[in-house]
Amino acid sequence: MRTALCDAFGIEYPIFAFSHAREVVAAVSRAGGLGVFGALAYPVERLQEELAWVDEHVDGRPYGVDVVMPASAAGADLSGPDLADQLDALIPEGHRRYVEEVLDRHGVPRLPANVPKPRGLLGWTDQGARSQVEVALAHPISLLVSALGPPPADVVARCRERGIKVAALIGTPDQARKQVAAGVDLIVASGTEAGGHTGEISTLVLVPDVVDAVAPVPVLAAGGVGDGRQLAAVLALGAQGAWTGSIWLTTAESNVGDVVLGKLLAAGSRDTVRSRALTGKPARQLRTPWTEAWDDPKGPGALPMPLQFMLTAEAQHRIGASGNEALAGSPVGQIVSRMDRVRPVSDVLHDLVDGAAEAVDRLNQQLDAAPGRAGGG
Repeated sequence: MRTALCDAFGIEYPIFAFSHAREVVAAVSRAGGLGVFGALAYPVERLQEELAWVDEHVDGRPYGVDVVMPASAAGADLSGPDLADQLDALIPEGHRRYVEEVLDRHGVPRLPANVPKPRGLLGWTDQGARSQVEVALAHPISLLVSALGPPPADVVARCRERGIKVAALIGTPDQARKQVAAGVDLIVASGTEAGGHTGEISTLVLVPDVVDAVAPVPVLAAGGVGDGRQLAAVLALGAQGAWTGSIWLTTAESNVGDVVLGKLLAAGSRDTVRSRALTGKPARQLRTPWTEAWDDPKGPGALPMPLQFMLTAEAQHRIGASGNEALAGSPVGQIVSRMDRVRPVSDVLHDLVDGAAEAVDRLNQQLDAAPGRAGGG
């Protein structure tokens, strides 16, 4: 099953796979799709190491890198050398106390004094993302993805010079038009079913609207694609492929911890929620007492991005380090209902492809058998 995007990227199947796990990225690309490494959580030194590893294990196949390049950061001066300090000063003390109240309520201990506190800013700003872009462009990537907002014109120009295509995630047709005007080569239409940052429009409605809005720019469909029938469906809507993320969290190559893995395998579609608890922007994730605390009208409410992430980065580390099952969570889409066992990446990818072909054949048989159809009864 091939589309024009397969030829454009030199891949066998129109499946693009976002992951923070280098093993998943490399395995998807080796299996004939295109793995996309999520750079957000990695400082530049570590990102360099991760991408060097992918270079060595991707067997010469194409892969991409996803960065976050927001145009604003809670009103702070993005060009200032003291950006992190500016942002930290914007976090109210009441919110800091609320974090400790929630953690204390669930028995989450503090980090030992000798354990360094995690960085809470990373790639959430233009400064941080540009450093990550510099690292990415030093590697043989085929795709650079902007996860929030149009990529800067100079970044698009540098990618064009290197033959690297640029993609952007959107949640509305208007956002898609703005991205095309900014020069992106590929639109990822993310329906509300998707994990992570997502809008309010369902994939079934969003994809054809975006396809019509930006034609002939190719569109990938994100949100609710977890088996072959769903892949066939989004291709029928006019997408040239699928952007997937959640389904790789429970693969054998994933780096998800045991506590979160167990919760993902047991979760159903209604166990996710679109919440600002993680980053300050609506992001679909597992529903936990942590999300409920930040969505509670009696609480202080989530701060704007990137302040919420800065505020809660250490708390998330403490939750993970303590193995607290109640508060442990993960960005994940409603497709989590189909993620009920651990499988190798290659099995997941080939099941998507084979299932899509079977779905198309089955549909053709149904149409051929319809009364009044040529060849039917």
